[in-house]
Amino acid sequence: MVKDKIDTPALYVNPDRSVAVIDYSKKFVKNAFQLANSDEFRQLAALYLDNDSYHNTPSEFSQVSVDDFMNTMKDILIDRMADLKYPVRDILDTVKDFYAFYRSLLRVSTINMHQNDIVANNFMNIDNHFNELVLELYRNVEEKLQGHANHLYRQVNAGTNACILTQTIKWPVPDIYEKLAGIQFIDTLMVRPPMMVHTKSNKREGTFSETRQNPIDNFTGHRDSWYCYPAWVGESLAYIYFDRDYFANGIALGNLFHLADRQTVQGRKPDIILLFGSKGAESDNDDGCHYYYDDQNHIYVGQVPYNDKTTYFGYMKKMVLTLHNLHMINVHKLPIHGSMVNITFSNGKTKSVVFFGDSGAGKSEAIEALQEVANDKIISIETIFDDMGSFTLTKDGNDIYAQGTETGAFVRLDDLSSEVAFSNMDLGIYMNPELSNARCIIPANSYEEIIKHHPVDMWLYANNYDSDIGVHRFEDEDAAKDVFVSGKRKALGTTDEVGMSTTFFANPFGPVQRQKDTQPIIDKVFHTMFKKGTFVGEIYTHLGNDKKKSSLNESAEKLLELMMK
Repeated sequence: MVKDKIDTPALYVNPDRSVAVIDYSKKFVKNAFQLANSDEFRQLAALYLDNDSYHNTPSEFSQVSVDDFMNTMKDILIDRMADLKYPVRDILDTVKDFYAFYRSLLRVSTINMHQNDIVANNFMNIDNHFNELVLELYRNVEEKLQGHANHLYRQVNAGTNACILTQTIKWPVPDIYEKLAGIQFIDTLMVRPPMMVHTKSNKREGTFSETRQNPIDNFTGHRDSWYCYPAWVGESLAYIYFDRDYFANGIALGNLFHLADRQTVQGRKPDIILLFGSKGAESDNDDGCHYYYDDQNHIYVGQVPYNDKTTYFGYMKKMVLTLHNLHMINVHKLPIHGSMVNITFSNGKTKSVVFFGDSGAGKSEAIEALQEVANDKIISIETIFDDMGSFTLTKDGNDIYAQGTETGAFVRLDDLSSEVAFSNMDLGIYMNPELSNARCIIPANSYEEIIKHHPVDMWLYANNYDSDIGVHRFEDEDAAKDVFVSGKRKALGTTDEVGMSTTFFANPFGPVQRQKDTQPIIDKVFHTMFKKGTFVGEIYTHLGNDKKKSSLNESAEKLLELMMK
């Protein structure tokens, strides 16, 4: 029987999800010889040898038993080259192939700190040591087989892509959520960017619907295979629980949402709980993503099923934001699907601008176009939110302020200039970079900055379907509201939609699910905006029309003129 994964206390490998988890708390090797003689190394070799699909350069040696493979490695390491039973070239090709197979996995190491400050302060050194051991072992074998030292050494992330420090934290767990009490929280996260991650899906489908049964009822995860990323999403506290097969998403969260510290989590009940990779209720009759409002404990609970399509990071990001938006509506704040920037101009003026619209409307692209056409007219552009934020009416109802949700950005590489994409490469986590709708998660701003109360000078609908050029200001409140609420756009293939579509308030992540509760907040916000004289309009992005970059740049130039007046 062909082995398809490894599941031991110290090592978990699931090639189907391209993930490996190494638990240093269970076992840690001190030198390259211990590594080569370890049970985990043997199991990894057996997994590779037993599956021909992992053999990019098949040879006689790639078909040997694991015993022969291990004995050959030992002969090489103790310089018994004369005892080798297979052609050196075949052995070298297979060793390189085996090494490439291991490095093709997303490799995450974990350490449980057990309230130990020494471990907490040294976890990166521990992980660096393991990376050095893997490199040492590979180079030792490689150079002995090829008969000479390398002339070029590449200091790659040979051992792991990331390391997490975990701990168990006590929080006021309601009885119904007792299943979650023992799951470890991520305390600190270390990544080795740029990270290239490949998932089975590259597109999000459908919307998230309400369920009548709390998803916790069907939760069967346990401490050894689940982790919790405690996140600040704006001012909402979210406990994001995920199955280890979704570590690609779990690690990427570090570049997107601010990691809440132990002092925050301890003794506090969250506003949001997400169970990512958990079975839904049978009564839902589908394999979709669901949310439930626990009115007794005042917690929004989300559930995303374990399947191939939900490996796309958009599911995790958007479900978290949906739960946040639902919480915002509960507290009478307006969720905003868009991008907000604070722009400082060379003439001394500043503007806070919100670009509004659904996926593919051209929000981020409009900001990028502004940067391209501005030359030296713009000193700086500070991102407050890249995808989702909120508007809050002041207590007297006479003003509005905006806040962000994310400290990072989940950007589509297809529509960004190479200058922007590559300037952030050393910090990015790249998702399926060779495919259409390739994405990168990059840091954008500090948490302290995104939750400040930011004024709104301009609110622009990203119109990607009309052929006009420039910017149009709405003089009539109802006309403006009609455009924003209808949420019209031409789909670009970032979701399963095609052609022209409309989405209530351009936001399928909360407002669509609770339209009756959202509409009164929308009415109040528009009334206040027009009463104040805030610029409310639309910018023509052309992304769904002729897709000419020159057209978008021309619109950006018109906007630049308006903002600098």
